[in-house]
Amino acid sequence: MSLDPHVRDRILTAVDEAFDAQIAFTQELVRHPSLRTREGSAQQLLFEAMEQRGLQMDRWELDPEELSAHPGAGAIAVSYDEVVNVVGTWTPDVERGRSLILNGHVDVVPEGPAEQWSASPWDSYVKEGWLYGRGSGDMKAGLAANLFAFDAVRAAGFEPAGRIHLQSVVEEECTGNGSLAAHLRGYRADAVVIPEPEEDMLVRANVGVIWFRLEVAGQPTHPREMLAGFNAIDAAYYVVGKLRSLEAEWNDERAAHRYFEDLAHPINLNMGGIRGGDWPSSVPAWCHVDLRVALYPGLSAESVWKQITELLEGITADEQGNGIRAKAVRTGFFAEGYVLEEGSDAENVLKDAHRDVFGKELQSFVTPGYLDGRVFTLYADTPTLVYGPVSEAIHGYDERVDIESVRRITKSIALFIAEWCGLNAVER
Repeated sequence: MSLDPHVRDRILTAVDEAFDAQIAFTQELVRHPSLRTREGSAQQLLFEAMEQRGLQMDRWELDPEELSAHPGAGAIAVSYDEVVNVVGTWTPDVERGRSLILNGHVDVVPEGPAEQWSASPWDSYVKEGWLYGRGSGDMKAGLAANLFAFDAVRAAGFEPAGRIHLQSVVEEECTGNGSLAAHLRGYRADAVVIPEPEEDMLVRANVGVIWFRLEVAGQPTHPREMLAGFNAIDAAYYVVGKLRSLEAEWNDERAAHRYFEDLAHPINLNMGGIRGGDWPSSVPAWCHVDLRVALYPGLSAESVWKQITELLEGITADEQGNGIRAKAVRTGFFAEGYVLEEGSDAENVLKDAHRDVFGKELQSFVTPGYLDGRVFTLYADTPTLVYGPVSEAIHGYDERVDIESVRRITKSIALFIAEWCGLNAVER
């Protein structure tokens, strides 16, 4: 790294000096239950924090009509009234450095039965080096790291010489429409950093994701005449079994997809919810199953969707001759995967920053989960570094993030800002 060692040490010291405040801010952010469509109070907290730092603020509601016109948009199943993105922009007096987007999502997944947690999911607390709470790892610690890494550069006596957009977006956990909305609003930069919980590593490749609802019809009747009807819930399990066969075929093809050759099961079909029937003493006439399936980078979401719908159209009866009517309806993600090509300037700068902080080389890996990195990679042709702290139990009970990992990741991001954007000294 070309940073002067004295400058580097000042920035790293600045992270340490503000780290208690950073953890306290992260805890406050976790205490705002920013579930889907209920992100408003958390976004207000971030808006005020950015505004207090003198950033130029932008806050807007997502536009369903604008989003739906884009091929990468997820299906919109909720109202976007008061569902907002927040962006704070730093613009130097003379913009001579490279620009940067520091992106993160504020939305979190549902907490499940609260009694299964060791404490309230929203009672953010620290225990044995871990910060607990829903969203602590995924990814409110990362949102705070972006903000405090930016702070550290300025606290060390410098200002970034390039434009920086600090983005807090919604809808990452269900459609990806939040980051896509920021892209459609015109936010662009020379590189993007997204500190998702990635085990102190860099994501090299990432699957796409499709959400859909499987709708299966049965033949209702009274249970005393059960054999005269056909249970739609039974039918749904039969149809999901056929989809499992397609899932197996896709996993068998992994050797043909770069970076996925050594993953045991990169394409996962998940049953996320099931509802069916109207009455305990009636054979169910209907069943709906909420499903999520992955797709390899390089495949279009449309082509995978076609395989799914054609399979369903070909199912007319089970092995016993019971007639089946099944269809798929898109309900969220319709996102394609991406690969971060090796050797970009942005990646090299991050490697240097990581080496300075961690004392070892940056490792990369492949993840079979969704990431907003696809928006910037596919639609803005921008090197996007998804790189963040060690966490445990994201989307599970007792979600937590490793505090010292957060400290190190914050330092890496701060050094990345300094090197990527350049520095202007501030007279004091």
